[in-house]
Amino acid sequence: MNIIVGSTNPAKVNAVKEVFHEKMVDSKVVPSHVSPQPFSDDETRQGAINRAVACTSSDTMGIGLEGGVMYVEEQLFLCNWGALVIPDQTIFTASGARIPLPKEIDIQLEHGMELGDIMNAYAKRKNVGKKEGAIGIFTNEMISRQTMFSHVVKLLRGQWEYNSR
Repeated sequence: MNIIVGSTNPAKVNAVKEVFHEKMVDSKVVPSHVSPQPFSDDETRQGAINRAVACTSSDTMGIGLEGGVMYVEEQLFLCNWGALVIPDQTIFTASGARIPLPKEIDIQLEHGMELGDIMNAYAKRKNVGKKEGAIGIFTNEMISRQTMFSHVVKLLRGQWEYNSR
């Protein structure tokens, strides 16, 4: 069964290729149908599901990966979700790493900016969202965005394989 990832972001596509190395993995741009900057676990998860559903067909598994932010009490955290949808429309979801974000990023997000744009300026780098991601910046590059999403894709694959037995 082929796989289509609902994004052309290299960190996301390469995460899927890493975990499903024996499969044909393609990618395409599909809408998440959530805010450009998801602001809760629910919204981030729904964005991943929407992307995966949009990529699924009778002979293709769809995978959606979405990054967002969410509050735990007064602290803003980075969050990420993934969804894997098989041709019969069964949906598997998983979430991954969460780390707190600095208050100055919280303030900029509240004013409508997207995390990727903020991180480019904050780290004085280009295309942070397609490379190391906020997780890479704030873990001193111990964990990259691709590594974080690879973990989520492993959780998705494990669920799918378990349920396919």
